[in-house]
Amino acid sequence: MKTFKIKELVLESNEVIREVAIAYQTFGKMNADRSNIVWVFHAISGDTDVRSWWPGLFGADKLYNSAEHYIICANCIGSPFGSTRPKDFSFPQFTVRDLANSYLQLAAHLDIRSINTLIGGSFGGYQALEFAYIFQGDINQMILLAASARESAWGIAIHEAQRMALKADATFGEQGGGIEGMKAARALGILTYRTSEKLIEDQTDVANHLDGYKASSYINYQGKKFSERFDSLCLYFLTKCIDSHNIGRNRGGEIKALQKITVPTLVIGFKSDLLVPIDSQRFLANHLPNTSLAEIESSYGHDGFLMEHQKITSAIQKFKNINDTKKSIVKGKTNV
Repeated sequence: MKTFKIKELVLESNEVIREVAIAYQTFGKMNADRSNIVWVFHAISGDTDVRSWWPGLFGADKLYNSAEHYIICANCIGSPFGSTRPKDFSFPQFTVRDLANSYLQLAAHLDIRSINTLIGGSFGGYQALEFAYIFQGDINQMILLAASARESAWGIAIHEAQRMALKADATFGEQGGGIEGMKAARALGILTYRTSEKLIEDQTDVANHLDGYKASSYINYQGKKFSERFDSLCLYFLTKCIDSHNIGRNRGGEIKALQKITVPTLVIGFKSDLLVPIDSQRFLANHLPNTSLAEIESSYGHDGFLMEHQKITSAIQKFKNINDTKKSIVKGKTNV
């Protein structure tokens, strides 16, 4: 893992974070004409090793592999996996747009002026969308999964419930504290990441118990697993960051802002998504000027963007073929 330092990052709030560290990893080699760059934006619990949390799309013999592509994944500010993060409540509140600005400086540091593919799911899709709006170089294509133009009132309410769970833990805010609150917050999140149908299918008991149900064990396991690798203050600040997502803020509204993003874009939605419903992806597809929409049937709900790799790969390959064909036609006409 590498680290890029920003001397000072001026936030939307006009507050400043000094000596900002952005952790990132790269996989593969940049080709001679720098046409194989794939920039990945992670979701809330992701880190820089995209191969570990998106193995269905990234890795040897996968759609995005290091033999063909130069893959970049940066850890966002506020995350506990290498970048600058909050240690107490004095840390300034940052937005998705602030994250995009930090990535813009990383791109300049790496002398990246052209990107083949931007890709992100959920919170990662929010970051990709903001980055596409401000990046001044060329972007061949963008892939947004389970994303939206702005965070919904539904999403904000869920995050506030998670923060209430965090604050109910008396140790929240202490160094290494807030573990029980974090478990409860993650449990709330899991109920929106999956569908009721999937939980019923996987966690219904066969035996006639009076207690100790599979569903109870599962939700406790998910909370414990998350608490062992994450940080409660990071979760608090990152949910606040997600709430801030609004591509149209101070840009004339979502529709006007989206219309300025002319990058060929594939929007992928999951019809069973409870957290970022399919109508959010339809809105993106209706207002981004150069867009294809793939609506995927999935029993996983929002987590479909991590689980349905075969369907996602198929949709991306189809989109890529169409996009490449269009560019070849335009290039041919230009050369006539």
